[in-house]
Amino acid sequence: MPDEKTNANLAQNSTCGDVAGRLLALDLGEKRTGTAITDEMRLTVRPLPALHQTNWKELLRSVAEIVRRFDAKGLVIGLPLNLDGTEGAQAQKARKRARDFELSLKLPVYLQDERLSSRAAEENLRSAGYDEKEIRKLVDSHSAAIILQDFLEQHSLD
Repeated sequence: MPDEKTNANLAQNSTCGDVAGRLLALDLGEKRTGTAITDEMRLTVRPLPALHQTNWKELLRSVAEIVRRFDAKGLVIGLPLNLDGTEGAQAQKARKRARDFELSLKLPVYLQDERLSSRAAEENLRSAGYDEKEIRKLVDSHSAAIILQDFLEQHSLD
């Protein structure tokens, strides 16, 4: 008979996916979608080039190609909550997009609170010596990497 800790671990494990492998993260934006990927063991995260947004079909095609290329087993989408934790119009759009991706890609899709991830990404890039033009180009995918790292930390099995 499993103890309480085992039950908690099983529940936590099922929320992060029962299949091992890479996770792809998206930071959805109006103009660009940031992307980041884990390694197969989900130990490291690295940003990928941002996708330039045109329409849903093009975004889906681009994300499907990244999933295929990296053999991603799940998708993590940033959930843009208000600072007080409530959901506004942008969070509802992210939830709808998450459902659309899950139905289209047949992959588990997880939502991760992304509050202040863009600001943290900007600060990290600025500290690393990037100029404002480079920061604008890189911030979306670095934000996706922060979202993905936060997701991994929240769902790690200690």
